[in-house]
Amino acid sequence: MGYIFKPIRWLLGQIIILVDWLTRPKPMQRTLGEQKDVDLQTKNLVLYQFKQCPFCVKTRRTMRRLALDIEKRDARYDPKWNQELINDGGKYQVPCLKITTDDGSIEWMYESTVINRYLSERFTASV
Repeated sequence: MGYIFKPIRWLLGQIIILVDWLTRPKPMQRTLGEQKDVDLQTKNLVLYQFKQCPFCVKTRRTMRRLALDIEKRDARYDPKWNQELINDGGKYQVPCLKITTDDGSIEWMYESTVINRYLSERFTASV
């Protein structure tokens, strides 16, 4: 029975990606200095995600709107990132934002709404 749903999930995923591409938001504009500062701050952030996951798309859209250069790791197709997400993050759930603080401590943030709120609060004030 699972073989029937796999092509349907794949097709829906492709539709999600297409709609995202057609309607993606424009990045916010910052001065060169402001953007450089934001880029430095995002070096300590990593998004674990699946390309076709609608909640991951939601988070990537926020990243684009805020002009954030955050590393994205595919936790579905890359076994290294999959295991890191499970072993270090504690569960196999995406999107997940890995936040490494200046003192080296790590926080694993789950749920697109929580991640988007964090990014918006942290980086909208940067302008």
